[in-house]
Parts: sequence; C-alpha cells; structure tokens
Amino acid sequence: MYLEIQREILARFVGAIQEVFGLKIDAPVPDFPPSVEMGDLSIAACFELAKQLRQSPRKIAEQLVARLLPLPGVERVSVAGGGYINFYLDRAQVASGLFRPRTSPPKHGIAAKGKVLVEHTSINPNKAAHIGHLRNAVLGDTFVRLLRFRGNPVEIQNYIDNTGVQVADVVVGFVHLEKKGLEDIRKLIQDPFIRFDYYCWDLYARVFQYYAEAEDALALRAEALKAIEEGHGEMAAIADLVSTAIVRKHLETMERINVRYDLLVEESEILRLEFWEYAFEVLKQSGAIRYEESGKNAGCWVMGLAEAGNGETTDEESGSEDVKIIVRSNGTVTYVGKDIAYHLWKFALLGRDFGYQRFHRYADGQPVWRTAPDAAAEAPAFGRGAVAYSVIDTRQSYLQSIVATAFRALGFQEEAANLHHFAYEVVGLSPRCAEEMGLALTAADRQRSYIEVSGRKGLGVKADDLINRLVEKATQEVQARQMTEDPAEQAASARMIAVGALRYFLLKFSRRMIIAFDFKEALAFEGETGPYLQYSVVRARNIFRKFQESHPDFNPQRLGELVSANQLKMFLGGKDGEAFWELILLAAQLEMVADQAIAAAEPAVVAKYAFRLAQAFNNFYHRYRILSEADPARQNFLLYLVHLVNESLTRTLDLLGIEVPERM
Repeated sequence: MYLEIQREILARFVGAIQEVFGLKIDAPVPDFPPSVEMGDLSIAACFELAKQLRQSPRKIAEQLVARLLPLPGVERVSVAGGGYINFYLDRAQVASGLFRPRTSPPKHGIAAKGKVLVEHTSINPNKAAHIGHLRNAVLGDTFVRLLRFRGNPVEIQNYIDNTGVQVADVVVGFVHLEKKGLEDIRKLIQDPFIRFDYYCWDLYARVFQYYAEAEDALALRAEALKAIEEGHGEMAAIADLVSTAIVRKHLETMERINVRYDLLVEESEILRLEFWEYAFEVLKQSGAIRYEESGKNAGCWVMGLAEAGNGETTDEESGSEDVKIIVRSNGTVTYVGKDIAYHLWKFALLGRDFGYQRFHRYADGQPVWRTAPDAAAEAPAFGRGAVAYSVIDTRQSYLQSIVATAFRALGFQEEAANLHHFAYEVVGLSPRCAEEMGLALTAADRQRSYIEVSGRKGLGVKADDLINRLVEKATQEVQARQMTEDPAEQAASARMIAVGALRYFLLKFSRRMIIAFDFKEALAFEGETGPYLQYSVVRARNIFRKFQESHPDFNPQRLGELVSANQLKMFLGGKDGEAFWELILLAAQLEMVADQAIAAAEPAVVAKYAFRLAQAFNNFYHRYRILSEADPARQNFLLYLVHLVNESLTRTLDLLGIEVPERM
C-alpha cells in the first residue's frame, strides 16, 4: 500500500510538470521530511527545475500543488520552505491497507525482461567450507529472497569448479603424499568416523607445504590438472569422487544456515560437452583473443585488457599488465576461460545446453539438479537468464571484469550490461573469537582488528565448527534463561538463535566492508543482533498469547474487523497519534526497503531496517500498557499496532533467512 501510494504521488508529479510546463521529466527520488508533523513524503525536484524553468522553486511548487489532488491515500499537500512539496498521507487508509495480505507484483523491478540468475557459494570442492563461504552464501541467499519477494523469477546456481587447481592439489595429495588409490579414497568417504571434507582440509594444507619444500613438485599439479581436464585415467576418477563427496558435505553445511540451491553447474560438464571449445572458436573468430608467437606468453591464447578496467592484477596467469592468459601453452584452459563459456550459457548465447540429473533432495522434497551429459525427462529449463548476478569476493573483481570484456568484444553489449559482479569483502575473526576456536595467536595478533584465515596454510575456521560452537553457546543461553524444559524444543530454539545470530552478523555490515566475526557480539540479546530481532517477534507473540488467556476467542487476524476506520482516525489523530503513526509508517516501508536493497544490491539495507523496526516496537512496548489497558477500543487499537509490526518484522526476518523460536 505505502509503496503504491508513493509511486502514484511521483507519477502525478511528473504528469503535473508536463501539464503545467510542457516538460517531460523522469520520476524524481522522494525525500522524507525530518518529522511526520511536516509531512510523510517530500519532493525537492522544484529546486532542480528552477534554472530550466527560470522561476523560483517555491513559485514552481505553488503552481503544481493544486494539480496534485485528489490522490488516493493522500490527505493533503503543502509547500514548505523555499520550494519543497510535502505530502500528508491518509493515516487510516495506510494502516488498514497494511492489515490486508501483502502480495508481490509480478515481475517487478530489475527482472521485468525475464529470469534472474543468481550464482552464489561456489566453493572449490576440495575441502570443508569456511566462514568466508558462509558470508557468500548468506548474501546470495538473502538477495534471492528479496528478488522473489518482489515478484522476480529467480534461479539459484552454485558453480562447482571440479576441474580446477584446488581439486588437482588434493588429488596430488592423495596420489603422491598418501599413496592412495580410488578404492582407498572411497573407503575414507564411507568411513562413518571420518569427516571427509575435514580430512581434505588438512591434506590440502600439507600439499602446499610439499610444494614449498619439494623441487619441481608443481609439475605434479600440472600433470593432475591436465588429466582432470581431459577426463581420463585414475586421477580424473579420483577428482570426480573427491569433488562429488565434498559437494554433498557443502550442501549439508549450507542447509544448516537455511541456504538452498536449484542447480549445481559442474565445470567438468562445460569441458565434456565442449562448451569451452565452442566459446574458444567464437573468441578466436571474433578476434577477442590472439595467439602469442613469442615472449613470455609464447604458445598461449591471450585476451587484450584495454577494456577490463584500470586496476592492476596480481593474478599469476595475467601474463603481463595488458593481457590475460585464456589458454595456457600446454593447452589447458584457465579458470576465466571456462567462466566465459559458463556466462555465455547463462544468457543462452552458446546455442547449446547441458543435460540435467537430480543430485540431491531436501527433506521437503525440493530437488537440487546437477549438469550432466544426459537429460532427465522431467528436468526443468535452466539458464536462459535476462539478468545474472555472480556473488564472488572482491579479490575476483579483475577476473569478473574480463568476462564482461569478452562479452563486449563478442558484441553482446546488452548482456554485458546485465552481467553483475555482486562483490563482497572477506570475513575474518576477532582475536577473541580466533582464540576461542583454538587458533594460536601472538601478542601482535591480539592487537589486530581481525585475524585473516587461509585454507592453504590450514589457518582458518571450518564453517561447521563455527556453527557448532554457536549452537553450543545458544543452548547455554536457552537453558540459562529457562526458555523451555523440553529438550527437543531447546535444541530447535538454540539452532534458530545460532543461525539467526550468524546470518544477521554477516548481513548487517555493508558487503564492501571487511568484517571480524565475534561470538559474544553476534549472540547478544541486546543491541543490533539477530537474537534481539527474534526476541522482538517473540515479545509481540507473547502479548497475543497472554491476551488469549483471558480472551479465548481472540484471533489477531480479526483485529482488522474490530478496529474501524473511524477508530483508526481517532487514535492516529489523538495525543499519541504521532508516535502511533511513526510506528505504522515504519512497518509500511518493507517493500520500499526491499526495492532499495535490490537496486543497490545491498542486503544490509534490509538488515538495518529490521533493527530500526524492532527498536521502534520495543520502545512502543515499554511506553504503552497494552494488556492492562482499561479502554477496550484503545486496547484493540494497540493490539492492532502489535499485529502490524509483528507481520512486517516476521516477513523481514524471513527475507534475512532468520527463523523465530516459540519462546525466548
């Protein structure tokens, strides 16, 4: 309701400018007066139009005001200051509109032309996930939830780099360090007492130590990489076995934090189905890449980077500052080459498709598909996106710019414009958290703002270990606060609180900020935390629960029938009317905030909104005696406000992927 009224106001303003001055303009960005006494929405565009129309901003505004009414949802309009146009909304209409089910418009916003593809998580399938992967997955999952909330068709993809150097390194470890063959590794995977992804975590670190100490050891990586890419021999079979087993572990880890996928795109299929060969020919024929006859890149296919941006790169395969190696001299393709082929498929620019087979099924029956040589008859239509987002950390910005450069070189200008790198900064640990997780720190480390993790060095925190520790600490809180004596409910509540704490901590910071995770800060029940938001919803529900004890027939959903339009006007216009209205206005802004978050590709916008709404509700709760209110009509109105906030806050937490326990 609120967002629709806002759009009508802006459209009417644009029409009035056309009618009065014969001038066509784009819809202006709305402003908000400093207090509701001055209005609920403001337009400052008259200041921008003054020079063009050669009139003062106030004179322009005065000529427009009469043409802006009547307007549904708007009670009155005034001119303020030097030329602001302030709109006062019909408070009762907005409040009653909030009580109706909030439905999403079809294909609203960025995906008006078609499906949005969101690729996120994309962990190398060579070891257990770590905390940085959790930030990627939570950001991507929340962005998907926002897109779907606003009516966009979305497909969630998880790219599985099962032919890259990281998998090759683990294969080197098994074959050359541990002398294990295919059957030995299969037994490891099946051993119930071994966490295979943890085992590979340690092995990966050992391989890097081996590379540093053994002469010519990197030649073993090249040998393994070539065998894996060509897809034959025992090394290729080991790579497939290892990566498949670890992907299954990754899916389990991510489901613990309420993250799911539609499709796993396996890099091996890009090679096996010759997607890369096709893309390679197109790139050569268009002149987007060239063969180097001499110099340090002799024998390589490279791309000129004049359009890729001004930033320098430290990528070991950049070759030089102005070119990027796409195919190495030994014939193997670099990561970015395969990524170009993958993104061409995303936009249906390859003229060919994968086959698809079911890989996993969640407990509720939702399947996860994987790319495959052959297609299952019932497989959905994947890819064919109009817009694509890749959630990848900022360290990959250079490589992502190369993919866009390739698109432009091939003449796909529109697709290049719709190809978005959803970049984010890394996650570290606070020194306190690092020590709690068992990392040995020096005195200098304890003075740092955060401790950086490194999988290659074996220095880091596995995602499941972090989640387990959060659940353990949340369980202690549940028991200390005596929320429930039922062990099953204790476990469920602790999991929700732990996941809520983790997700909110990872979302409340701008994605462009480096963050240092800290247990104590994340799990606090006061302040800007997930548990504080969850407790706010539980508090609202407790009000209804206690009220029902003396009013057995009470149903919050029927409050819309119990509070009339006249009563809404009366209470919103009384001595507490401004305070009540500010709470309603904030609860009404969810859709607007979601659109802002989508436009900026910044989920933190929604996280901050959730905290503001929870704060406002808790202030309201402490100020007004709802359950002891003597006037039945006023009590119903106060309960009405509780219901509006509860609905908005619960929906907002769902967008953040945060569940709410029954008790806290």
